Amino acid sequence: MKAIAYQTPGPIDREDALQDITLDQPIATGRDLLVKIHAVSVNPVDTKQRKAIAPPDGGWRVLGFDAAGVVDSVGPEVKNFKPGDAVFYAGTINRPGTNAEYHLVDERIVGRKPATLSDAEAAALPLTAITAWEMLFDRLDVKRPTVAGGKTILVIGGAGGVGSITIQLLRALTDLTVIATASRLETQAWVRECGAHHVIDHRQPLAPQVAALGLGAPGFVFSTTQTDKHYADIVELIAPQGRFGLIDDPGDLSIMPFKRKAISIHWELMFTRPLFSTPDIEEQGKLLNEVAALVDSGRLRTTATEVAGKIDAATLRKVHAIIESRTARGKIVLEGF
Repeated sequence: MKAIAYQTPGPIDREDALQDITLDQPIATGRDLLVKIHAVSVNPVDTKQRKAIAPPDGGWRVLGFDAAGVVDSVGPEVKNFKPGDAVFYAGTINRPGTNAEYHLVDERIVGRKPATLSDAEAAALPLTAITAWEMLFDRLDVKRPTVAGGKTILVIGGAGGVGSITIQLLRALTDLTVIATASRLETQAWVRECGAHHVIDHRQPLAPQVAALGLGAPGFVFSTTQTDKHYADIVELIAPQGRFGLIDDPGDLSIMPFKRKAISIHWELMFTRPLFSTPDIEEQGKLLNEVAALVDSGRLRTTATEVAGKIDAATLRKVHAIIESRTARGKIVLEGF
């Protein structure tokens, strides 16, 4: 089968940063599905792994997490899917990725593809939707108001993949007032399309901009990117006894500044459930099915903003470079081999 992989981690501006290769087609066992991949999208985690993680023993590392496709075959213990089912999912970091014609995935983290979306449109959603859902409802518990500011949330990085679906989920499933950050005219327009009530510029200090809105201090803050850059502002603007969540990798993060306000800190990694095969691993498949239902009912929309081309090394190198530039709006998708 065709696949895109690398052997040497490093920068994207090398011909061997990602290469077209041929691998043996895997076989489904246990609770695995073998999925014929139709479309994939690229996430920051793809670029981080490509830059830093070497394959074992000089082998090939296939990246890719988001995918939409059709079940080709199933392992003997599979309960919920059959060959021919259209699916979407986000894979996991400790198995080969979705940048291949066929991919093995545990059925418990797979959802049924939204019927109203194309494969490309569906492939934009799984990783970011799981990340946003788990952060909002499992970590920050946004349906339980904070003592102060419990009706307002600030989403830092509103135009990215996670921010785009976070805003939509908040509007569809809560009555919170959503403040989102975006810096360019096109990204500000995008976050408004996604449903943000207010948009502020993250190139400028955040705390005075939030104060100027006259809404009071938000009880919830979700930082999707550049947390270290905005950290002092977050400490200043969040309401006492608020809840702060983050998903990026700040170089040095001391939680001591939050002590005075008794802020709770919440990390989200959507790979945790499959990585540790937690007892609630099936929650990811369930929430993807809920996302699909919300899409098909018209309450959520795809965050795909561009189909960059076919799934090959040249196209993936271009998309990785865009992701690393931090200028992407929504999600960039690749379709077909």
